[in-house]
Amino acid sequence: MSYDLVVIGGGPAGYVGALRAAQLGKKVACVEWERAGGTCLNWGCIPTKALLKSAEFYHQMHRAEEFGFKIGKIEFDFEKIMLRSRGVSDQMAKGIEYLFRSKKVDYFVGRGQVTSDKKVVVTAADGSKQTLETKHILLATGCTPKTLPGLKPDGKKIFSSREILAIREKPESIIILGAGAIGIEFAHFLHAFGTKVTIVEMMPRILPVEDEEVSDLLGKIFVKNGIEVLTNTKVEKTEITPKGVKITTSPAAEGGKAGTFEASTLLVAIGVQANTEGLFGPGVAPTLDRGFLTVNDRYQTSIPGVYAAGDIIGPPWLAHVASYEAIEAVEGLYVPGRTPHKVTIFPGCTYCSPQVASIGLTEKKAKEKGLKYKIGKFPYKASGRAVAVGEPEGFVKLIVGEPHGEILGAHIIGSEATELIAELGLAITLEATLDEIHSTIHSHPTLSEMIAEAVLAARGGALHI
Repeated sequence: MSYDLVVIGGGPAGYVGALRAAQLGKKVACVEWERAGGTCLNWGCIPTKALLKSAEFYHQMHRAEEFGFKIGKIEFDFEKIMLRSRGVSDQMAKGIEYLFRSKKVDYFVGRGQVTSDKKVVVTAADGSKQTLETKHILLATGCTPKTLPGLKPDGKKIFSSREILAIREKPESIIILGAGAIGIEFAHFLHAFGTKVTIVEMMPRILPVEDEEVSDLLGKIFVKNGIEVLTNTKVEKTEITPKGVKITTSPAAEGGKAGTFEASTLLVAIGVQANTEGLFGPGVAPTLDRGFLTVNDRYQTSIPGVYAAGDIIGPPWLAHVASYEAIEAVEGLYVPGRTPHKVTIFPGCTYCSPQVASIGLTEKKAKEKGLKYKIGKFPYKASGRAVAVGEPEGFVKLIVGEPHGEILGAHIIGSEATELIAELGLAITLEATLDEIHSTIHSHPTLSEMIAEAVLAARGGALHI
């Protein structure tokens, strides 16, 4: 079989790239080793958000009396919560398979391998093979969770972000190594249903890539809610015990904690590594940087005709960035005169409670760059909408360049932060200034009014604080 483009990987980069190429009239095949949707849809973004919605619903039910309702004893079925999450993934995966059929993308389930003559060999689960001839190849196999020596995930006591989505019983206790978005979301979810949670992070703050004020507030909220948070702390030793796991820690910096901690389970959430195992046949050796594929401005690897997009080319490891990169790569190939763009500005979101979302520079980065800036900040507790819906915790923070008033960065912690950040992403893309955002009327009462108020605060004239 011969194609214009063969995509290896069916996640947010792979399936989106395949669909876009098909829209452009190309004959396309997509090879996915497990199921359409990749890690994000099946073992990442989508199922975790389903779990977090259950946690939110459970929390809201416990607040019923605050809103004027009286209900009886609230109980939950943990297995059903987990099965609902899997059901959501199943539904969405079927949707992608339908899109492949409707757009006439040939879909192969198996492991794709690039050969020295730039063909793709697909090996199915039963060992059978077929060879696809193609003019171009797009590699989008994403990443897999990093593991630690002696801590191979077993789905019983030791978990990565994948295995923990398959549990059916609520852990009595858990130690989470790593306080990035994955670790923080699972910490929030499991704590909501009564698991004793301990987070261990080597950096000074949880969510260390976020603005320091945001990370500090989230850390305080987690501690107040009963989650044990150990920052500036590294793991010296791990042991598997009859009852679970035991770790020994030492300070990684001032403020870190030395001690021994035990739990029934352990989640390793220390990052990801490129999924390149078996991807390249004999004699095929593209250039790598720390294990990730290097690409040029057109997303081409060091092998002519072989392109790559998404997590496999390095950070940021975000589904929406992966989709963007795949579209840029495909349109750069097939749209005459189209110059692809590399990702520079992108939103980052963490779906814990309160939610965290950001885009652009943190205040620390603005300082390091020597930029002139000012801050516009507005608290949720001063928003009529936030108070009305019972979510007064958090703030909106804008980093504003001087003297022109452009948005250098935006940081939100609070209810619906992951939805609110889109307006600020558009503002940065359009190079909107404080004046232009101020002149845009925001509906009342809405949470989005806080963005307008943060703009006023940056101008020195916030009305409601």
